[in-house]
Amino acid sequence: MKRIFKPLEIVGKTLIAFITEFGCISMLLYNSLRLMFIPPFEFRMIFAQMYEVGTKSFPVVFITAIFSGMVLALQTLTGFKFIAQVGAQSLVGTVVALSITRELAPVLTGLIVAGRAGAAMAAELGTMKVSEEIDALETLATNPIKYLIIPRLIAGVVMLPTLTILADFVGILGGFFVSVYIFDASSVGYWNRTWDYLEIKDITDGLIKACFFGASISIVSCYKGFYTTGGAKGVGQATTGAVVLSSMAILVSDYFISVILAS
Repeated sequence: MKRIFKPLEIVGKTLIAFITEFGCISMLLYNSLRLMFIPPFEFRMIFAQMYEVGTKSFPVVFITAIFSGMVLALQTLTGFKFIAQVGAQSLVGTVVALSITRELAPVLTGLIVAGRAGAAMAAELGTMKVSEEIDALETLATNPIKYLIIPRLIAGVVMLPTLTILADFVGILGGFFVSVYIFDASSVGYWNRTWDYLEIKDITDGLIKACFFGASISIVSCYKGFYTTGGAKGVGQATTGAVVLSSMAILVSDYFISVILAS
């Protein structure tokens, strides 16, 4: 009889664990937003985290974006043979620009930051937790949420759109390089088609997604680190969990945000 109900037990425990974790993350986000506009403001910590999240992620985002644009242009030109037959190589600029700004730039940038900065947040806060440094802050009458989490949350919300703008520009430039210098498409036609079909809404929709992704990465990574247990092993598990959960949040929420923005 126990074997019959074992699958139900596993599903039930998994569902309870998911709801519990989602509730804890929501409460942490609520407390962070509640304390965000109450002085004192930790500007030094905010700028330090903006440097960690944004500036240090710049090289990886740059390489990822330019090669994503190049691959997208290459696959468009080689995969759709009729484009060359009707002499419409300049349409590649439209495909690259819309794909990059609407989806690829915010999603890829979010995944990169989750793997680099999100893991660092979880590891740093996890180490502070197991070494009782967070408890020491509370002893000194310093709110750890205001001192540790809010600067990281602000940095994520501010720097993800900034990196996404960079990825937009670099990705379109990568598509231009492949189209013009490898497949001999018209450079004027490439840019004309890009600006003819690319609208401000395409860019702003991507930036809205980036803001949400930045908040998701920061709050999930901080949660995983803030509630770490189990010493060094727990820090490793928290870091892995932060990257996995942040990546899942980005990919799942991307669909629902796209539906909302398209309506």
